[in-house]
Amino acid sequence: MSDAILQTNGLSKVFTSGKGKKVKKVEAVKGVDLEVKPGEIFGFLGPNGAGKSTTLNMLTTLSTPTSGKAMVAGFDLLKHPQRVREQIGYVSQAGGADTFANAYENLLLQARLYGISKPEASKKAKELVERFQMMEFADREARTYSGGQKRRLELALGIVHQPKLVFLDEPTTGLDPQSRAYFWEEIKRLKEDGMTIFLTTHYLEEADNLCDRVAIIDHGTIVAVGTQLELKRQIGAESIIVEFKGEKDTESAKVLFGSLQFVQKIIAQENKLYLYVQNGEGLIAEVLRMLDKEKIAIQTIGLSRPSLDDVFLQKTGRSLREGKQ
Repeated sequence: MSDAILQTNGLSKVFTSGKGKKVKKVEAVKGVDLEVKPGEIFGFLGPNGAGKSTTLNMLTTLSTPTSGKAMVAGFDLLKHPQRVREQIGYVSQAGGADTFANAYENLLLQARLYGISKPEASKKAKELVERFQMMEFADREARTYSGGQKRRLELALGIVHQPKLVFLDEPTTGLDPQSRAYFWEEIKRLKEDGMTIFLTTHYLEEADNLCDRVAIIDHGTIVAVGTQLELKRQIGAESIIVEFKGEKDTESAKVLFGSLQFVQKIIAQENKLYLYVQNGEGLIAEVLRMLDKEKIAIQTIGLSRPSLDDVFLQKTGRSLREGKQ
């Protein structure tokens, strides 16, 4: 394998339910190949049911792969899961803090579990409380913390042993914009400290701001990998987004535009049509003229230049909009 800090080859997971003739198998992850470079922030995007969480559970040793191979932080995932655990940090959505202990107690316990001596663990706990600006509430039980305060503690717990690779599962979900911005800065600092970040998120702005590269998974398969710029360039075209009043108008418009040479691709989603074109600004008037001629009523019309959401839409047929997954 290469010098990648994380590399998978044909990683798969099959879930089985039922008995006898009623046995049902679901292939949640289908032969995933990934390569994450040391020191990068790698984004992992996917809608619900895409296989994102299942992949993450395998890479963090919480679930055993059905087939395939993986090297994580220098160790074989299947042969040396304990060594993998020693090298990685994992911050889950559910969190792992003892809510009846304060920040210092949580950090001290976590450090001791990783074999750090008591004096060194105490020192690290104090350093992390200061680093993540928890001084004002660090003496209180974690159950009294706000959402943003809890996430600070969870992040500190995930890096107390200075792992080479940190897995962050939807780290800013549910946070207010100010707390989210704070976490973005902290994640960038982790990279500056030499850590590699594997980040799952459904916030496209987050992926655009933080990640060096992203992978999109859908139906258990990786459908795109690259830098955001590379993926946007694959689309190339702008999209004219037209929203209609009902399904009948949407279908009529789809037929109307389907035969036009200047429309490179059409994607229909609910009562919207995404028309991928070159020089979209110059074509909006023509689109409106044609719709008016055919007496097809619209709600709104707009122009969108290539974005990660366009990439996601083209690769999966679905939109991964802010606040949805």
